[in-house]
Amino acid sequence: MDKVIDIKHLSKSFGSHEVLKDIDFSVTKGEVVCIIGSSGSGKSTLLRCINLLEKPTGGEIIYNGDNILDDKHDIRAYRSKMGMVFQQFNLFENHNVLSNCVVGQKKVLKRNADEAEKVAMKYLGVVGMDRFINAKPKQLSGGQKQRVAIARALSMEPDVMLFDEPTSALDPEMVGEVLKVMKKLAESGLTMLIVTHEMGFARDVSDRVVFMDKGVIAEEGTPEQIFNNPKHERTREFLKRTLDKE
Repeated sequence: MDKVIDIKHLSKSFGSHEVLKDIDFSVTKGEVVCIIGSSGSGKSTLLRCINLLEKPTGGEIIYNGDNILDDKHDIRAYRSKMGMVFQQFNLFENHNVLSNCVVGQKKVLKRNADEAEKVAMKYLGVVGMDRFINAKPKQLSGGQKQRVAIARALSMEPDVMLFDEPTSALDPEMVGEVLKVMKKLAESGLTMLIVTHEMGFARDVSDRVVFMDKGVIAEEGTPEQIFNNPKHERTREFLKRTLDKE
């Protein structure tokens, strides 16, 4: 079992407020892990610590056998291996679709323009957005923007794809198109770590589900274990509340 990321005793505080407490957690190559839990449970902060958008207060993040929180590590090189898809798309508004997927490759991976465009077209095809290469973000729907954002992250050919509630800013009718793309990626063997409130997706697509509560991992297991036979009262309460809404 190849661990792509291995997190040990990770903590994160903002001032006196401890958001993550002693998190031990790993992701194996090819695994799809969904993180669920109430707002404020620390899910997004955990994701942001993994790709170092937030600097953890303590603990280790082991990647390829090294603790990347040691000062000697090249943060940019590491971050280029962690593809990130945000709630709010974060596309470059002044670039068209193709350029959005090319610019990071050229800048960070030092690919030439031809190679970068070829890779971008491949992944825009995967997400069904290759017909829109000349469109600017403002001409696209929310679902289309998020699919471009996924293609942009894939174009860096990362080791892990991190998704932070990728459907939460979308209108309900657009959620399906994004989840369909993500399901296809999961089936292709991509390593994915997904913070989501889409319980049906978590149940159908994950290899493992992690339930976070108040800054700790309260429970983790297969979708079947978590959804059909949760051990903890907090997990049961959360799922009852969430699934009743669906």
